[in-house]
Amino acid sequence: MTITLKHGRYAEDAKPVDRNAVAIADALSDALTDTYRLVLKTHACHWNVAGPMFYPLHQMTEEHYTDMFAAADVLAERIRALRKRASVKPARMIDGLDTGSDTDADPTADEMVRGLLSDHEALSQRFYALVEAAEISGDPVTADLATERAAFHDKAAWMLRATAA
Repeated sequence: MTITLKHGRYAEDAKPVDRNAVAIADALSDALTDTYRLVLKTHACHWNVAGPMFYPLHQMTEEHYTDMFAAADVLAERIRALRKRASVKPARMIDGLDTGSDTDADPTADEMVRGLLSDHEALSQRFYALVEAAEISGDPVTADLATERAAFHDKAAWMLRATAA
């Protein structure tokens, strides 16, 4: 069997972007926004955690925000590959980042862990929905990317759940 690969920037018979690609790119944009939001929240926890769990939480949150920051670039590049503009929704990105407290008191380590846990679980569910939508749309690349991100958030949630136990 012989396989011929076309080289060059654009193959003449490249698959055109269909209507579903727009919906998939929009879902990716929502995931990108939520990812950046969680990067900011995780970073804030990293800076402000205190108490007996300081070091392990400080280390864990650094691993998490580093991974998510790199993932944001991959998500944005996938959106561009689908021929859409990569962007985030700033108003949604900052929603819920503040503790709502009028004092300068930091949330406890346990409150931070529970807040991050909830966000990782929600983002994991967003990626599971994206996997399903991408598979229905015939977009295995996005489905694989969303599967990888869901796995990351599932693991992060498990670690946080075990920490909060």
